[in-house]
Amino acid sequence: MPASDHELEQAGNQLATLLQQTGNMLVTAESCTGGWIAKVLTDKAGSSAYVTGGLVTYSNDVKRALLGVSEASLKNDGAVSEPVVREMVAGALAATGAGVAVAVSGVAGPGGGSADKPVGTVWFAWGTGPGTTVASVQHFSGDRDQVRRKAVLFALQSVTGFLKQT
Repeated sequence: MPASDHELEQAGNQLATLLQQTGNMLVTAESCTGGWIAKVLTDKAGSSAYVTGGLVTYSNDVKRALLGVSEASLKNDGAVSEPVVREMVAGALAATGAGVAVAVSGVAGPGGGSADKPVGTVWFAWGTGPGTTVASVQHFSGDRDQVRRKAVLFALQSVTGFLKQT
């Protein structure tokens, strides 16, 4: 079942409230979600109080140029990998001065999958700086829209859970 607009809005509101309560500013570094995480968070008026911005880094060249993702990580592990999303978090924090970042890179489909990274494979990372970054891989089913919706929901919920623990 894909995440509904209501579920995304609810998850975004929960994260927005928590960001405001903790005084954190968030930046997103998104690939397969194309800015959808930032969109959910900025749909609410006043979101500039907790969102510094979002970077849509769809191509490897832009991941390198804007986020400082290393050529070695991209070549050895691929864009859809733990090292890359961890570097995306670090780069987004460095580029914006935000207090917390979330990064996502995946294979939304319908093409582009492989035996080791089938369609629906999505890597996430979130954190507040060196030593705090958490990474997770998820395997979502469904078409492109469903995979992306599930990825956005997972990212919002994961950052919320992370901030509740810190």
